[in-house]
Order: sequence, then structure tokens, then C-alpha cells
Amino acid sequence: MIQFFRHVVPGTVVVLFFLFFFPLHLTAVEAGEYIAIRKEGSGNIALVLDRLGADGKKESRFAQGIDTVMHDGLDFTGLFSLISPPLNVKDNSDGKHVAINFGALTSVGAEVYAGGVVTMKSNLFNLNMEVYEASGSKLLFKKTYTGKEGELRSIGHAFCADLVELLTGKRSVFGSKIVFVSNKTGCKEIYECDFDGQELEQLTNSRSISMNPTLSPDGRHLAYIDFTSGRSTLYIRNLAERKIAAVAKSGVSIDPGWRSNSEVAATLSFDGSQGIYLIKTDGSISRRITNSKSIDISPTFSPDGSKMAFVSSRNGLPQIFVEDLQSGEVKRLTFSGRYNTQPSWSPIGDKIAYTTWEKSGEINIFVINADGTGLVQLTQKCGENKSPCWSPDGEMIVFTSNRQGKEKMYVMNSKGGKERLLLQGDGEQTQPSWSLFR
Repeated sequence: MIQFFRHVVPGTVVVLFFLFFFPLHLTAVEAGEYIAIRKEGSGNIALVLDRLGADGKKESRFAQGIDTVMHDGLDFTGLFSLISPPLNVKDNSDGKHVAINFGALTSVGAEVYAGGVVTMKSNLFNLNMEVYEASGSKLLFKKTYTGKEGELRSIGHAFCADLVELLTGKRSVFGSKIVFVSNKTGCKEIYECDFDGQELEQLTNSRSISMNPTLSPDGRHLAYIDFTSGRSTLYIRNLAERKIAAVAKSGVSIDPGWRSNSEVAATLSFDGSQGIYLIKTDGSISRRITNSKSIDISPTFSPDGSKMAFVSSRNGLPQIFVEDLQSGEVKRLTFSGRYNTQPSWSPIGDKIAYTTWEKSGEINIFVINADGTGLVQLTQKCGENKSPCWSPDGEMIVFTSNRQGKEKMYVMNSKGGKERLLLQGDGEQTQPSWSLFR
């Protein structure tokens, strides 16, 4: 038996093939131009992120913290080559004004310069940032972020998000959340952390088995499976109102995946056969969307919700299929590998990541185009790698690997490079799900 495909509960065999955007309490005043100055695929952006200026002890301490947050955040994206600012990057030779030495910036290969100052007014911190194109001395962006002392990460990440969107034309990971399962307490509970593994929070305390967490696109609802009652039950939690709806049906409930903010899909077996159903956030069933004698599980949807990729044993061993929800037409997507499972549809819409148990016995992550072409292997020769899930911008994938012994969460870019551990801590981490933006 392959452990990550099945979980056995007394009297029941459950097949398990297998974002939450936090609000920023900030105000911002912006000026200048929002323009994309780089094309996708043109390489890392050479950025000088200058140390923030500040007057006063509180302001200086806050500025040091923001410096670290912004540097670490921009480095996490993998989009930038961060260059230390040259010693003569600022010129105040006239004794009155501080000017940026663009010649010094271009001499170190910088394409973009970002710098600013932290001020304080009415117990609120103001982060005043400016971004310039180094070669043309052109102001690209000017904005003030205002927040409280406890919102240091939010303020720094708000700037990072604006900078990435300015330079690439795309939103990035800042503000997104990752939900996952951990056994650090001795029971399998659901946890949440920021995109970079920080700000860890425990969401369930069932003292049983909670699993398969997934957040609705707007981050308002968490769907997950819980075994507290002695059988698998699908719960849908309204995170803002702290209300929980249960899908009160007999039989198996597994593998939820959101189609939209108002509908989640899951495999249910209350009518005697396992199939994928659409379910409303109040726990009521909309309709059944797969009808076969086989086991159909692990739904994941195209960004517009018109198509669903899922895992089925209808041709023998588990493979990934795609169903057009309007016509009902089903096509097989994968043909290589012994078992193909745990599909995750990119929020860009062009690719599907999934887990493969290869003929060699290795368990690895692959990516395939949504039309079945362009198969690419992302991990290899590094333990068991599974449960891939895309970042909200489609640039990264979070996944689970036991390459260092215990199962932990890792992230890599969409091409399989820059693999790194996401979260330290006790216990194992499995089944990650990366939220979308609100």
C-alpha cells in the first residue's frame, strides 16, 4: 500500500490521492508612474535596495526591521539580484539636499534603485519609498505606507508587492497564506503560515485527524476533512464569522478543492458509489459532476471554473483526467508513470502540476500543459516529493518532501529550480495548499 495514496480508518478505506489574503491596515499615498519595465523571462532584475533613513530611536529601530522584511521578501520571490548599495550612492555635497548618484548605481550593474525614509507621526509609522530606473535617472514610483508598530511585516510586504507588480506587471506572493497539516502536537491538525513560512497559526484543535485543507479563492472559507466523529466528514469554516458547516452525509468524504468562492468540490459516497460533487458553503450539495464506476478524487479547477482535473482509476491504475463541466466531456491527461495523482491547476491556467509514482519507484513532481503536451519533471533523486500546489502568481510551487528524513514543506520555482525548505519546526508537514488573492 502506498501511504500517501491511502489512509485506513477502522471500517473504512479512504482513498487520498491527493489563501488567505490578510488585510493590511495601511494607508498609502502614491505618485509617479506604474509601468512594467521588464518582460517575462528576461532574467533577474538587478536591484539596489538601499538602507532606510530614519531620525529618532523608534524610527531607526522600525527602519532596521523593515529593511530586513523587504530584503528577505524580495529575495524570496527569486525575481531579483540584490546588489549592495555603493558607498557613494547618496550625494549631499551641497550640505542641503541628498541626491542619488546614478553613475555609481550603473557602475555596479544596478537597473533599479529603491530607497526611502521612515518617519513617525501620531504614533503611526510612515514608510516613504521611491523607486528609480538607474540608467535613465527616472522616477518610477513614489508611495507612502502608514501603519502601526505591530504591522511591520505588512508594511514591508505591501511595498514589495507594489514593486514586483510595477516591474513585472504581475502580482506576487505577498499577503498570501499556506494551509497545511502537521502532527507536531501528536495529532494531525491544520495550520496556517504566511507565504514565507512565518506567522504560524494553528487552525484546528480536534485532537484527532484533520486533513486536506484548502482555502476558497477569496480566503473567506476553509474546507477540510475531519475524523473526530469516527468517520471522514467534510467541514467548511467561515473564517471571518467563525461559523462551521458540515456536509452531513453518510459514507466517505475526502479531497475538497474549490471551484469558486461559493462552491467546493469533494468526493462523497453517500449514495453507494464514490463520485465528485459540488457543494455550497452552507454544506448543501449542488450536483454530482462525475459518474463512473471507478473512484474519482482530487478535484482541481481551471481559473475560470469551466474545467476540472481529477484523479480516476477508470482505466486501471490512477491517472489524471480533465472534464469540461458544461459538456461533460472527459479526456485523459496523463499516460506516463505508474500512478499519477494530486493534480494542482496553475492559477495562470496553462499548466497542471501533479505527483507521480514512477516505474523506478521514485515519487516525484511533474508539470504538464493543460492540453496534455509539454511534460516536464521538476524533482528527482531526492526522496519522496508530493502534494504540489501553485503560488497565486503561478511562479512557485509548494510541496512536501522527506529528503531530510521527516516530511517537510519546500518551495521551488515553476521550472523546478531554487528548491528550499519553507518551514522549520517540530513534527511533519504535509498536504500544503497555497491561497489565492482576494
